[in-house]
Amino acid sequence: MTDHAITYAEACTDPNLFGPWFDGETWATWRVIDKALFGLPLDADELAIFRDLTGRDDAPTEAATEAWFVCGRRSGKDVKAASIVAYLATFGAEIYGYRERLTRGERGVVQLLAVDRDQAKVCLGYLKAMFEQPIPAKMVAKDTADGLDLTNGLGIEVTTNDRRRVRGRTVVASVFDEVAFWRAENTANPDDEVYNAIKPAMATIPGAMLIGISSPYARRGLLWRKYKAHHGKAGRILVVRAPTWVMNPTIKRDGEFLTEAYRDDPSSAAAEFGAQFRTDIEAFIAREVVEACVATGLYERPSLPEESYLAFVDPSGGSNDAMTLAIAHAEGERSILDAVRERKPPFSPEGVVADFCAFLKTYGIREVVGDRYGGEWPREQFRKHGIDYRLAEKPRSDLYRDLLPVLNSGQADLLDSDRLVNQLVGLERRVARGGKESIDHAPGGHDDLANAVAGAIDLTRNEAAPVAAMFLRKRHREAA
Repeated sequence: MTDHAITYAEACTDPNLFGPWFDGETWATWRVIDKALFGLPLDADELAIFRDLTGRDDAPTEAATEAWFVCGRRSGKDVKAASIVAYLATFGAEIYGYRERLTRGERGVVQLLAVDRDQAKVCLGYLKAMFEQPIPAKMVAKDTADGLDLTNGLGIEVTTNDRRRVRGRTVVASVFDEVAFWRAENTANPDDEVYNAIKPAMATIPGAMLIGISSPYARRGLLWRKYKAHHGKAGRILVVRAPTWVMNPTIKRDGEFLTEAYRDDPSSAAAEFGAQFRTDIEAFIAREVVEACVATGLYERPSLPEESYLAFVDPSGGSNDAMTLAIAHAEGERSILDAVRERKPPFSPEGVVADFCAFLKTYGIREVVGDRYGGEWPREQFRKHGIDYRLAEKPRSDLYRDLLPVLNSGQADLLDSDRLVNQLVGLERRVARGGKESIDHAPGGHDDLANAVAGAIDLTRNEAAPVAAMFLRKRHREAA
């Protein structure tokens, strides 16, 4: 470190750098983390706070290679994440020699990977505001849509958690924002996939730093495993866990807001504000079980005149959720998934119904079962095209519950669909107060395709379903 080098802790108190965001004693706990993250000395009072936060006896004497901050909501995580990225791309890059490790023509990037686009915009707003400060402003070479190009040759990228944004880059530092809640359409484990992609991207940069910062969720995933493996243990992987009221004293532990939150939903409040990993949520089904039921390379089964087909639809208004359809038939004790359709928003619901009805008729289907979404609207729209719409007797949680033994016993033949597999694997079993159990997708996730498939398979397990299907096929032949 040179004489003019400025530490991250100093940058967070300097009025010309990040000081305006972290002024005041409410940031006192964060200041201890600011020092510990980079291995700076702690006084006796700071060491006591450090021990409470980390479960470690001794403070680190060198910068962390990985740090995982498990903090309650409203702890200031987003603004902290932005400041760490800004520091590592500027002063930190000089101190730790990131640029010296780059070959001629190689561009290094500091990335902030957010949980979704809205979160990325929030973090990007903080970041760009910080670079309007007098000293950082001089280092901006170009303002880009998702970050900044700096005069030192490094770039800053603020984007969503997509492993494709990591591959092919030299990543000198990265922050995983709200990593416990990462979701992606094409994988059930985006946190692991991004982590596994980014570590090789950092391999040529000694001292490259990776930081995960998030409220906790269920006892699974990358954040949970890092916490379980490293909290309370010495080493260059630093794990901090702290509730909201410790990180942000303006929110009182016994104040009206938190008192009400704990009264309404103790398990949720303990995770979101108390920084405790939830014990009332667990994975519903293992990936290995689902994949064992998949017919690899088979994406759709043709309609056969001798079969009796059944269909389930998950309607949608077209704003956020997809509208999905699944067709299946029974062969003895086996449930065979024949076809699926999925239309993601934006779309015309009426147009999708018309397309679905035409497709249903190619399988000789004149009746579809669906949930109660939209009241009379789905029934009216399907009737316009000669398809009866019958309300499902079971809610989706019960459909998933009854699907589990079918999959566990290998009595379902699924189609080769990564989205279907990932949605099924992403389902969660939750136990509410009073012991009531429910099964649903995780926050930020989707289960539209899984719901339609669970419904179609459930129809094939119903003893009355084959009789109903035979009647419908007979009626279809008579109409023809």
